[in-house]
Amino acid sequence: MSTSVRNSAPSSEIPVIKNISSFIRQTSWVPPDVPGTTSPPMKQIERREWWLWSSVVIVTLLLTAGIASLALPLLHSETDSSYRENIRQSLRGLLGLVLLFDIYSVYQQFRIHRIRRQLMSRDDMFRVISENAADMIAVVDANGKRIYNSPAYERLLGYTPEELRTTPALEQVHPDDRARVAHAAEQARKSGRGERIEYRIRHKDGSWRVLESTASVVRDASGKSNNLVIVNRDITDRKRAEERLQHNAFHDALTDLPNRALFLDRLERAFSRAKRHPEYKFAVLFVDIDDFKKFNDSLGHAAGDDVLVQIAQRLMSSLRKNDTVSRQPHEGEGPPASHDSVARLGGDEFTILIEDIHDASDPIRVATRIQKVLAATPLSIGEQEIFASASVGIALSTSPHERAADLLRDADLAMYRAKDLGKSRCEVFDTAMHANAVKRLQLETDLRKAIEHGELCVHYQPIVRLSDMKIVGFEALVRWQRPHVGLIPPAEFIVVAEESGLIVPMNRWLRLEACQKMQLWQAEFPCNPPLTLSLNVTAKEFAHPGLINDIVQALEQTGLEPSSLQFEIVETVAMRDGEKPEGVLRQVTALGARLSIDDFGTGYSSLSRLRHLPADTLKIDRAFISRMDIDGDNRAVVRTIVSLAHNLGLMVVAEGTETLEEVNELLAIDCEYAQGYFFSRPVDGETALQMLRTGLCNQGSSSRVATAKPLPLPVRNPR
Repeated sequence: MSTSVRNSAPSSEIPVIKNISSFIRQTSWVPPDVPGTTSPPMKQIERREWWLWSSVVIVTLLLTAGIASLALPLLHSETDSSYRENIRQSLRGLLGLVLLFDIYSVYQQFRIHRIRRQLMSRDDMFRVISENAADMIAVVDANGKRIYNSPAYERLLGYTPEELRTTPALEQVHPDDRARVAHAAEQARKSGRGERIEYRIRHKDGSWRVLESTASVVRDASGKSNNLVIVNRDITDRKRAEERLQHNAFHDALTDLPNRALFLDRLERAFSRAKRHPEYKFAVLFVDIDDFKKFNDSLGHAAGDDVLVQIAQRLMSSLRKNDTVSRQPHEGEGPPASHDSVARLGGDEFTILIEDIHDASDPIRVATRIQKVLAATPLSIGEQEIFASASVGIALSTSPHERAADLLRDADLAMYRAKDLGKSRCEVFDTAMHANAVKRLQLETDLRKAIEHGELCVHYQPIVRLSDMKIVGFEALVRWQRPHVGLIPPAEFIVVAEESGLIVPMNRWLRLEACQKMQLWQAEFPCNPPLTLSLNVTAKEFAHPGLINDIVQALEQTGLEPSSLQFEIVETVAMRDGEKPEGVLRQVTALGARLSIDDFGTGYSSLSRLRHLPADTLKIDRAFISRMDIDGDNRAVVRTIVSLAHNLGLMVVAEGTETLEEVNELLAIDCEYAQGYFFSRPVDGETALQMLRTGLCNQGSSSRVATAKPLPLPVRNPR
């Protein structure tokens, strides 16, 4: 940054000097009235004056000698007229020389006067500049004593010229910077040009300011460096702004905790130290606030930010100075530890670096203490009080890794395991977690490719009317046929698809494929009412804003009547409070499609909501159908659900029907429809078509007791 002069005087009166330091180096100018200094213009004047007076003396001596030589012959009374004429000619010549010398003297005096006037003008200009410049200008002699200080010193540092003149040049410099400033001054004297340095100087009020300084050498008549002219600029505000920018680059704006970049830097240092010193051990804690989304959704984002700030403060308070071995702090132990130990990665995720641990129990004790601190007292959000809890994942430096970031990933995986096991607990990472995480990531990648490369297929499981054992529809289920591997059980990839969001494009494809197939089957096997197609809608799809549009496009492209579609929504999603779920359900029914509440009996049904939902069918979960012929409790539950559904005008489908005895029990309690391995497992489209042609599921009569021999029962296969 150049040392530019900010001038308080009008620009029309004072020329703009872009760089005082460079000008001083070029002209060797020093402020006027500084003893022991001689500027080049002054030297020029002295030389001219010396030459002028020397010329006067010489001319005077020559004239005197000439006049004397002419006067001596007169003593001999020589009166020759020619001689007198010669004398007159000589005198005229001398008078001409005197006249020329007078003209030359006047010219030289005029030159000297002009130089003096220019010098005075420049001195006046620089006096105004130095007095009005924002930069501080000082002249220091060879002994380090100030012999000139510009008025800016008093404006910026509070010291009067007398106070500065009576103290050494390094008196107000910060003790830690004095050696560097003295060295820079010495180098400037030796080289003739100083380098720009930054140092701290004490203000008269006791505070410290940061100066940017450049020194220039002033040489005497012999060319020897004598004084230093130092130009100082106050850059305190700039340095504070730079420090703030740097701080913001590595700290979270909301909590002022270190962010991911700074935490990874601290983690990298600890990781490198552990590599060099095997006895040094540390741990990474990954803290995630349980159900934080509920705070945001119910209280608003501003309240959510307030929650995060208070949690950050509690996390810092739970770590005390020298508490990195996670022992229980003693009373009055000391102030909180450095904020560098705790970081906010984003959202409701925090990380903590615990150093110098002895064994795995140390970070576990820290995690336990954190959970106790969070749960001890409620958080005050406006006029409300809420309790917060956290799930904590722990990764130890003893794990064999090549990168520090791998430890953060391990702690993250351990945190998710803690959430899966019930939240508000801590888990320590082990290698099995890593293997499962790698396997899941690979499965997600392969599934994404499977959707792109057309490896998915549709299987159909028939839904049978129990009164006559006829197929009335099919439930369409997606299957994954991996090349060189075979059919992948849905339990292995459906959860991954749901969590990754791949379920949306996957079921979009499923709807289009199944609707095309059902439209062909309805044309080949007309009946009244037509065959129906049941499609599952997951929670992720239910929240997707394009769901209704996707359904409309599938119907338009295939020509299938909306009344032939039955969308199955799990009970926990259908019964969710809020206007959005009910609004989406009503949009589906407005298209002419029907709704079925899937897995009924396993969620948290509200009868008041159930009777207002636009549902047509309840599907009893297989957990109640199983062994209902020998389990009185299951039979009672199923009978109650069937009775409830009929009273609400709903039809009932029993899922997971596997035995003839279960079919007879369902007939006995007037259950209309059933689905399960007793009739058929999910099959591909060709097998389903053959089933329709042969009436394979229509082996019974219209009597109340099913006498058909069931299909061989395979091992239960989840959807």
